[in-house]
Amino acid sequence: MNEGGTLTPRQLKLLKKLYQDGRTIEVHTVEKTQDELSKELGITRQALSNHLKVLKELGYIRTGRGFIDLTDKALELLGEKKGDVFVFVKIEPTKRKQVYEAIRKLNLKKIYRVTGDIDLIIEADKGRLDEILEEIASLDGVKETNTHLVLETL
Repeated sequence: MNEGGTLTPRQLKLLKKLYQDGRTIEVHTVEKTQDELSKELGITRQALSNHLKVLKELGYIRTGRGFIDLTDKALELLGEKKGDVFVFVKIEPTKRKQVYEAIRKLNLKKIYRVTGDIDLIIEADKGRLDEILEEIASLDGVKETNTHLVLETL
């Protein structure tokens, strides 16, 4: 960074270019040291390092200093990449605050508060759809839900 914390025009141009050329990805990150992981797995650090090297070469993980990311390939292998679902939620106006607080506590990908005929759009994983719908329906103040499954990303 330059003095005063400002970016040069070229650095700003580079950031814009990276943003335009990039794509949004979902990452499942583990922030543990190899020492911690090896102890938890009951193997030596060297054995863990060898396993991580193979997983990286096969495209199942990305590694860096202090983190390990599982790739989409790993999530698919583990049965965890089942697709996305969007749940549109209508809430009784007098109970919005309580419902918002309760929904924030649920294990969901993203929660969007929106304008229009609905109050919330919840983004979640298809593999947990039944559980999520039960949790939402049990909340006092939820009037209606409407579920949309993502078939493909274009």
